[in-house]
Amino acid sequence: MQLVIPWVRSFRGKTEEEKSEWMEQTLIAVETLEGALRECSKGKGFFGGDNVGLVDVVLGSLLTWVHAAEVMSGAKMFDPAKTPLLAAWMQRFDELAAAKAVMPDVNRMVEFKTRQAQAISVAAASQRQ
Repeated sequence: MQLVIPWVRSFRGKTEEEKSEWMEQTLIAVETLEGALRECSKGKGFFGGDNVGLVDVVLGSLLTWVHAAEVMSGAKMFDPAKTPLLAAWMQRFDELAAAKAVMPDVNRMVEFKTRQAQAISVAAASQRQ
């Protein structure tokens, strides 16, 4: 929740300042998550150590959205320079056969979000008239 709520609000903010403030909160949560990965993994590849655990699956379920947001904004949530453990974790998780089998296609997600944004914009414009 500490990650998802500010992240979603960073896209839905009404002003650029509001979006920026929510993104700052998101990045604080990402740094906390980096520390949790460091502590929980004990130097291994996943939050669960050598094996994928519940935290890996829960966070991994968000990765299609993370990748889509990166494509749309050009910004990396799990930046290798700032959060190297999470960036490496994301790459490992993305390469899992089980994840590949169930994760939605990033390009389809970007297309969905683009169409959704267009529909919202049209609806807002028609309400103003």
